[in-house]
Amino acid sequence: MSGHWQSRPEGGGHFALWLIRSIALVCGRTLARLSLYPITAYFYLRRAPERQASKQYLARVLGRPPTRREVFDHLWCFAAITLDRVYLLARGDDDFVVETDGLDLLDAHIAKRQGVLLIGSHLGSFEALRALSTRRPEVSLRVVLDKQKTPAMTALLEALAPEIGAGVIDASRDGTSITLAMAEACQAGSLVALLADRGREHEALHHVPFLGRPAPFPVGPWLLAHALQVPVMLCFGLYLGGNRYRLIFEPVAERVSIPRAERAAALDALIAHYALRLEHYARIAPTNWFNFYDFWQQDLRAPAGAGPADAGRRVDA
Repeated sequence: MSGHWQSRPEGGGHFALWLIRSIALVCGRTLARLSLYPITAYFYLRRAPERQASKQYLARVLGRPPTRREVFDHLWCFAAITLDRVYLLARGDDDFVVETDGLDLLDAHIAKRQGVLLIGSHLGSFEALRALSTRRPEVSLRVVLDKQKTPAMTALLEALAPEIGAGVIDASRDGTSITLAMAEACQAGSLVALLADRGREHEALHHVPFLGRPAPFPVGPWLLAHALQVPVMLCFGLYLGGNRYRLIFEPVAERVSIPRAERAAALDALIAHYALRLEHYARIAPTNWFNFYDFWQQDLRAPAGAGPADAGRRVDA
């Protein structure tokens, strides 16, 4: 559990994702979901660091030590959502019931042809956002994704939804290139989505309360929000079981302002609000959060600040 999350191998790798994709598209969702039980059992037995991280997180969110079944269910939920990625990428939301909260607020920005920065997390399914692409095909969705860290998932995305893969903003590029690509997308009226609950090694982090203890969150997404000067919304795609998802959109600000003289306080306020909302939805759907590493001990020696020029490389999706 002592290693940083970036040192852990991508869960499953190319073969496992190819196998899930093949089973999903050939056998159908009902039979494919049955295959998740032996797959989950394998990872439960073989990936001790992830199993321990699940126990740690569940103990915090549940307020008591989790049972073995609850840890297994947590890992199974991750596998189930990974499977559903195949269908969401290949067929959109045709196979799913997707509820929405706050979509009217997002629609108001879309109607004005405004670019919007959507800030999400490793809670539930970020792919549930693809439902927006099928319902509003005229609106471009650009996702900030580190292709180097997740090569297998990137290959899956590009194979099943090449148009989405082509629109990915690669977070492994230099910060200036990423920031410019995001700014151009926002100026064109696109939705730009990134995740903000996982920091990279040696990047700037701020510690705020999360599930009863200070936890490190990256400052980069909020510096990007300040630099882009577009409306910012939180987004969560909760898995509710079966074929049901719930897409939630919450406004943060019409424009994020981080005054230089009050940078630390402004960042703390933004990140604390984000962590509070993340905790709220994690308690609603405890098995939906998928940071399988020692989240609370992540890089406590990281610097406390960063400049806007660095913000682009301080994101992960």
